[in-house]
Amino acid sequence: MTMHYSGNVKDFGMDTISLAGPLEAKLKAVREAGFTQIMLSARDLVGHPDGLAAALAAVKSSGLRVTGFQVLRDFEGLSGHLHEYKIDIAKSMLEMCHALDCRVLLICSSTSVHASGDKAALVRDLRKLAMLAIPMNIKIAYEALSWGRVVNEFPQAWDIICEADMPNLGLGFDSFHMFATKTSLDELDMLEPDKIFLVQLADFMWTEIKSVEERITTARHFRVFPGEGVHSEDLAALVNKLHSLGYRGDYSFEVFNDDYQSMPLPTVAERAWRSAQWLGEDVLRRSVPLPNQIRLKR
Repeated sequence: MTMHYSGNVKDFGMDTISLAGPLEAKLKAVREAGFTQIMLSARDLVGHPDGLAAALAAVKSSGLRVTGFQVLRDFEGLSGHLHEYKIDIAKSMLEMCHALDCRVLLICSSTSVHASGDKAALVRDLRKLAMLAIPMNIKIAYEALSWGRVVNEFPQAWDIICEADMPNLGLGFDSFHMFATKTSLDELDMLEPDKIFLVQLADFMWTEIKSVEERITTARHFRVFPGEGVHSEDLAALVNKLHSLGYRGDYSFEVFNDDYQSMPLPTVAERAWRSAQWLGEDVLRRSVPLPNQIRLKR
């Protein structure tokens, strides 16, 4: 396979959730496809047969930059012993994120029926999480799950982020959830590009999702890489819109797909690489980009 290392494409990375097999094999496939960054999950580290230290060493030796670390779930809005329990979980996630030399921890909006819907409680908890992350120089990217109990669209997440008013608390944006809820592209105008900490991209194969159950099933099993589904024009419009707003951060392919889990790793990584080329070179058309580390806003 011919490699094309351009600054455009280096803004895009893969997520390990698209690939089957051990961590080292995933890292190798992603690197050899041409990517320079990768999104990792806690399971990549704690599930390593030789333990956490071996997993950290494998990531470091791969030469890939870690885009972000995921995912802290059902954190905000809890009280009493449930809140204390989730604080312990958050601290463990932050420690692993820091050990990876990763600068972004992803948290998704709560689906818990035990969580309060009171906005002040959500703001308080996200502010507390951000404060825990400050000493480690980690940013908290808050993502609205489209089946979140209280926060299920990104404008709601943005409102809470703004009220919490922490320098290291920003938005984690996932295109799948935006398309699933049919949130207008115009809503992006309210965002400050420097407070978008991560953008995750995926396509899927049907034009309409008719129920929350189908939304969850599609999200967890039937996503495809950008350009492979029926939302290519929408994805192109989204990426162009974010670029026009001034976003210069990372894009990660958040593609859960059971079929990809049954395919050879290089084959899946090459599919993702074609998506990166399409978005980076054809859609954005930045023919003479500045070096990636200068262009990205950290």
